[in-house]
Amino acid sequence: MNYRFLAAASLLTLALTFSSCEKYLSQDPNYAVPAETAIVDANTSRAAIIGTYDRLQNYYAGNYPTLGTITADLVVFNGTLSQYLQLDQNAIPTDNVTTVAAYQGIYRTINSANNVITSVPAVTDPLLSAAEKEKILGEAYFIRALAYFDLARGWGGVQLQLTPTLTIDGIKGVKRSTVDQTYDQVLADLVEAERLLPEDANTRNRAQKSTARALRARLHLYRKQWADAEAYATQVISNTKYQLVSPYKTFFTAPFQSRESVLELQFSNNDRNTFWNLWYPSSQGGQFTLKPSASLIARLNDPNVGGNRNTLIAGTGANVYGVLYNTVGISTDPSYVIRIAELYLIRAEARAQQNKLDDAVDDLDAVRARAGVPASTAVTQAEILQAIEDENAIEFAFESHRWFDLVRTGRAAAVLGVSNPNYWLFPLPYSDVLSDPDLEGQNNPGY
Repeated sequence: MNYRFLAAASLLTLALTFSSCEKYLSQDPNYAVPAETAIVDANTSRAAIIGTYDRLQNYYAGNYPTLGTITADLVVFNGTLSQYLQLDQNAIPTDNVTTVAAYQGIYRTINSANNVITSVPAVTDPLLSAAEKEKILGEAYFIRALAYFDLARGWGGVQLQLTPTLTIDGIKGVKRSTVDQTYDQVLADLVEAERLLPEDANTRNRAQKSTARALRARLHLYRKQWADAEAYATQVISNTKYQLVSPYKTFFTAPFQSRESVLELQFSNNDRNTFWNLWYPSSQGGQFTLKPSASLIARLNDPNVGGNRNTLIAGTGANVYGVLYNTVGISTDPSYVIRIAELYLIRAEARAQQNKLDDAVDDLDAVRARAGVPASTAVTQAEILQAIEDENAIEFAFESHRWFDLVRTGRAAAVLGVSNPNYWLFPLPYSDVLSDPDLEGQNNPGY
C-alpha cells in the first residue's frame, strides 16, 4: 500500500470535520464530497489548515520522537515489543511498525498541506481577507517544509510530492530525489513561508515568521552552511518574544506557551499526546517501554552537567523514569518542536565551525547558566564542538534530537557503534517499495 496515496484517503473527512455541521447537513455525506469542493470558503480554508496541524501533531505525538531517542544512547528499551527492540538495537527491518507509521504520518501531513497550498488561492469568500489567506498559505508552506525536513534527516532523499494526491494517477512518475534536492525543497518552502507569514504575535502553537527562520537555522546547520545558520539563529534570538526561562523546568510548567517556545504543538483530552505513555511506569498509567539510560541518569544528577535539569527524571533505583515534561495532565502536554535553547546551540556550533570561538562559548554558556551549570572550560575548537554536542544531549534528552545530531555530524559510529553509514538512515516501508513502480529497487542501501 502506497502511503502517498493513502494520505489522500482521509483528507476530506478531516477537513470537513472542522467545518460547520449545518452547512453540510443537507449535502452529500463526507465520503461523497468531490475533492474540488472541499476547500471553497473561509470556513473550509480555516478547517483545512487546522486539519494540517492535526496531521503534524499525529506524527509528533509519539512515532517520530521515538525514532530520534530510542536509536541513540540516552534511552534504553524496557519492554517486549519487537518494534522498539529493533530500533534500540539499530537493526530495523523495512516493516518496522514505528518507522512505517512515522513515514506514513509525514506523507499524510504533506498531502494535507498540498491541498491547502493548491486550493486556498482560488477561494474568493469575502470573509477570508487577503491577510488571512496569506497566513494560512504561509502555515501550509511551513508545515510542508518541516515534514520534508523530517523525512530527509530520517530517510534521506525522498519523493517530492508537491500537488495533492487524489487518485493513484497522482503519484505516478514521482521518482526519489537526492537529499540535497529534498533540502532544496525545504528551503524553497521556508522562503515562501517567511514571505507569507505574519510578524510574531503572542501565539506559539502556530507558525509565524520567526518559526520559519528558526527551522531555516536548523536546516542550514544540517547542510553545514555555518554563516547562514548563525544569521538565522541570531534573528530568532534577537526577537525579545523569546528567552531562556529559568529554572529549566519552567518552560514545561504552566502556563503553556512560555517564552522558551518557538513552536509547540498543543494537545487536549480529545486530541491526545501519546509519547508520555512509553515512558511512565504502570503505577503512573504508562507502559515504561522507554527509560533513561544509566549514563544519562548519572549526567542529569551531576550538578556540573545536569544542573537543575535533573527534573527530567523521577523515581528511584531501577524505577527511574523520564517525566516527559508532563506537569499539567497526562496526554495533554505539548510536543516541543523548536525551543529557543536550540537556537543558542545552533548558533554556538555555527560560530565554532567558523572559529568564532569566544562567541560560541558565550552561546553555550547561556544555555548552561540557565540550567545552573558552571561555565564551560572548553577552549579549542574541538573541545567546544564536543561541549556543544554534550550540551545538546542533556538539554534535549527526551526530544527528537540526539540520533539525528549524531548522524549529521558523522559521530554515530564513534558514539553508538553504528559503523555502517547505510544504517544511519531508516528504511523506506516495504509496502511502498513493493507497490510503487517509481520506488522499485530504490530503498536505502542495506535494506
